[in-house]
Amino acid sequence: MDKVETLLKEQQLKDQFDNLEKHTQWGIEFVEKYTKFVKERSEIELNYAKQIRNLSKKYQPKKNSREEEESKYTFCRAFLITLNELNDYAGQHEVIAENLTAQIITELSRYLQELKTERKSHFHDGRKAQQQIESSWKQLESSKRRFERDCKEADRAQQYFEKMDADINVTKADVEKARQQAHMRHQMASDSKNDYSSYLQKFNQEQNDHYYTIIPNIFQKLQDMEERRIERIGSSMKTFADLDRQVLPIVGKCLDGMTKAAESIEPKTDSKQVVESYKSGFEPPGDVEFEDYGQPMKRTASDTSLSSPREGKEKPVGRTKGKLWPFIKNKNKGSGPEDFSHLPPEQRRKKLQGKLDELNKDIQKEMDQRDALTKMKDVYVKNPQMGDPASVDPRLLEISQNIEKLQFEVQKFEGWLAEVEERMPSKSDTQRRSGLYETQNSTTVSNNCAQDRESPDGSYTEEQNSETQVKANTHPVPTSTTPEFDDEFDDEETLPTIGTCKALYPFEGHNEGTISVAEGELLYVIEEDKGDGWTRVRRNEDEEGYVPTSYVEVFLETNAKDS
Repeated sequence: MDKVETLLKEQQLKDQFDNLEKHTQWGIEFVEKYTKFVKERSEIELNYAKQIRNLSKKYQPKKNSREEEESKYTFCRAFLITLNELNDYAGQHEVIAENLTAQIITELSRYLQELKTERKSHFHDGRKAQQQIESSWKQLESSKRRFERDCKEADRAQQYFEKMDADINVTKADVEKARQQAHMRHQMASDSKNDYSSYLQKFNQEQNDHYYTIIPNIFQKLQDMEERRIERIGSSMKTFADLDRQVLPIVGKCLDGMTKAAESIEPKTDSKQVVESYKSGFEPPGDVEFEDYGQPMKRTASDTSLSSPREGKEKPVGRTKGKLWPFIKNKNKGSGPEDFSHLPPEQRRKKLQGKLDELNKDIQKEMDQRDALTKMKDVYVKNPQMGDPASVDPRLLEISQNIEKLQFEVQKFEGWLAEVEERMPSKSDTQRRSGLYETQNSTTVSNNCAQDRESPDGSYTEEQNSETQVKANTHPVPTSTTPEFDDEFDDEETLPTIGTCKALYPFEGHNEGTISVAEGELLYVIEEDKGDGWTRVRRNEDEEGYVPTSYVEVFLETNAKDS
């Protein structure tokens, strides 16, 4: 084989190994890059899930009365369901992150180590094969040069022998010596030829194995390694998509839950809840009558009112306008009496009923404990070794006292509840005119009818006494349904007293324009009940206001005199 051709092939083979080394190294780096990509995706999923969980937690209702109050509305419950579903939704993204780590990142990291080891082994075998063929080639070249050298030496020894043999002056011994030398050189050349021939045959066999078996096998292994690497990448990419697809059914259920929650919202139900929460039970005022300012404003005296002394200084009717009960502000909203008398009738009824329910539950608990202790005492009586029956008595006594206290409370609240229910407007007399307030069924309500009087327990009632009816029918000049509590008294003339009154019940006077009185207190009357259920009184020069007529006993004087 030509030496140049062999060297060229060897160089080409080395170039192929270099190219394969670069390509397989790039393949390993690609696997590392893809593994890093999946790892970053996993971190994104975890961070996203964490943010979604935090968002859900942030908007979860707090444990306070306001949030509990809101939970009765369908849209609030729907939002809570949405938050819970969103929390589950976040959990699926955590599942994606966990599966990415377990099924791709961990697997590829282990595979990368195997791939690097396998690649190193194949290229080690390739370099070893190259070194082997190069070593065999050098041996061939060495035997070839030795054979060439021995042949030249044999030719020179032969020529020298022939020269010596032809020279007559050379001794026979010298000729024989030259002949032996030539023979030895020919023998060495023959041995070198045999060695060269042997090395040549060996090299050709090794070269044939090298180029047709060893190197192709190494290349095949590298190819198989590359194909497995590519297949592994493809499989990982498929898993990458499948892991997302696996959670889609659960994610879909979460979204279905959100949709179902949204569809469960009932606007009418929620609006009814608002009505139930805020309806007061007050009766709305009647129609406002026309006030004719073109004629002198004179008030016709009623059967029980005084005439001349009040006519001159009576407050102009125009300054007295109707007060809409639903908008009266409670000054003592933050806290109130035990009987909830500061609340409107309907809300008061609800509070009283709720308190009764709580008391009855407490009584039932105490009775259950009493029954349990009674049974225990019976067991002790029958089996003294198990315990002393007398040891249970103190607790039984305590429970009996608790039950008595609770029953007393129940009676007290039941009395208040019966009173407020008795004095609330009958449902048959009212109907709903708007979305939030109930108005009277009758469309012809005299504007002099009594407006929701506040009774001794703080509730309001629509009772009308005969005196009020007479006044309402005998007053030709229209008067307002309720006194104008928002007007200031400072800009009016001081009204004269027309009598005195005695407070039958305590009245706290939370609303503007009213005055608080104590039970049994004596006050001056400066304006009698005009049919609206309120009497205007004065305590001293600086304190005056309205009190419910039903709270006081009025003694009108025959002749009014200034206070």
